[in-house]
Amino acid sequence: MPVSSAPALAVSGVTKHYGPRRVLDAVSFDVAPGERVALTGPSGSGKTTLLNCLGGVDRPDSGEIRLLGARIDQLDADGLNLLRRERVGTVFQFFHLLPTLSVAENIELPLQLLRVPAPERRERVATLLIRVGLAARAAALPSQLSGGEQQRVAIARALVHRPALLLADEPTGNLDSANGANILALLRELTDETGTALVLVTHSEEAAAICHRRVRLRDGRVVEASASSPA
Repeated sequence: MPVSSAPALAVSGVTKHYGPRRVLDAVSFDVAPGERVALTGPSGSGKTTLLNCLGGVDRPDSGEIRLLGARIDQLDADGLNLLRRERVGTVFQFFHLLPTLSVAENIELPLQLLRVPAPERRERVATLLIRVGLAARAAALPSQLSGGEQQRVAIARALVHRPALLLADEPTGNLDSANGANILALLRELTDETGTALVLVTHSEEAAAICHRRVRLRDGRVVEASASSPA
C-alpha cells in the first residue's frame, strides 16, 4: 500500500436520517491513497447509505466528507456530477452495463463524458481490456458475456478515468465462488497498480480479506475498526 501523509478520503462525524430514523450516527474514518477498506456489518447497519454519501449520491445531514481535501458534502449538484465523473469510480453487484454498447464502448463512456481526446480514449480502453483479459471480447455486447466477464468490464469502466476513489457495493454478490475469487484478485491487483483507494461494502469474508482494514458498522455506528493483512 502506498504511504501518504494525507488521506485520499476523510470521513468525520457523518450523520444521516431518513425521517425519524438515524441511519448513520457520527461515522468517522480515513482511507489512505491505495488503501482498501472493507465496510462490514449486518443488513441495515448503514453500509450502503454510507457508500452513497461517499460517492455524492446522497448527502449527510451533518459531518464532513473530504476527497483529496475537497468537501464533497458542500458541493452543489453540478459540482457533485463533475466530482463523480473525475474522481470516483463505482462497481455494483449487478454490473449496470449499457446493453446496447459493446464492451469497449461501455469502458470508454466515462472518458467521453470527460471529453478526453479520442486517441487517448482508445489507448486507455485497449490497455484496460488487456489488463482485465477481455481484449478478444471488445466488440461483444453485455448479453454475450458471462457474469464474471461483465463484472470485469464494470471494473475497467470504473477505473478508466483514473479515479482517486473506487467504491464497490457487493461486487461479487451476483457471482459464483470461482468468478468471485477472480474479481477480488483483479480488484486487489488493479488498486495496487493504480494507487486508487477502495471502499468495499461486503458481507463476504473472502472480499473483506483482500482489504488492509475493516470498518464494522452496527445501527449506523462504527463499532470496530481493525487492520488486517490482505489475503
